[in-house]
Amino acid sequence: MGKRYDHISDKHIDFIIRRQLFFVATASAEGRINVSPKGLDSLRIIDPNRVVWLNLTGSGNETATHLLEDGRMTLMFCAFEGEPKVLRLYGKAAAHREGSETWDAHIGRFPLLPGARQIIIMDVELAASSCGFGVPLFDYVGQREALTEWAEKKGDKGVRAFCEKYNKRSVDGNPTDLA
Repeated sequence: MGKRYDHISDKHIDFIIRRQLFFVATASAEGRINVSPKGLDSLRIIDPNRVVWLNLTGSGNETATHLLEDGRMTLMFCAFEGEPKVLRLYGKAAAHREGSETWDAHIGRFPLLPGARQIIIMDVELAASSCGFGVPLFDYVGQREALTEWAEKKGDKGVRAFCEKYNKRSVDGNPTDLA
């Protein structure tokens, strides 16, 4: 049976920090719902009701668009080994770009990852756990290095040009925080 909490407990924190993968879900009032898998060393828990996530440059920027509209976001963590469990964090979030006060206050929490695009701050309103009985077992082999290698190869100027071309509009044509 699922359980609900008004904060991220110490048990939840232990579970989250052992995950190599998490999922981010956002949506606007109309249009497509976005779910993105995230890895690398890109998530930190600030306190029992706040997390910060370093968003790296990718082929789209749906999360930023949706957060501009109403801020709703869900993070999901699954156990792919050991005891079955799924943990979701529900709340409101905002994206902050390089040069902002929020970016400057939090970027030091993360390793230097090329292609860093936004810092997302999420105020967690609800943490909910469920059984995860239907989640398959997988063996973790390692993080892919393709994204960081791509960003290193492009360099800061190349990543900015990519964002300018591909990250200013959502899949539904709505502006992102880069527009």
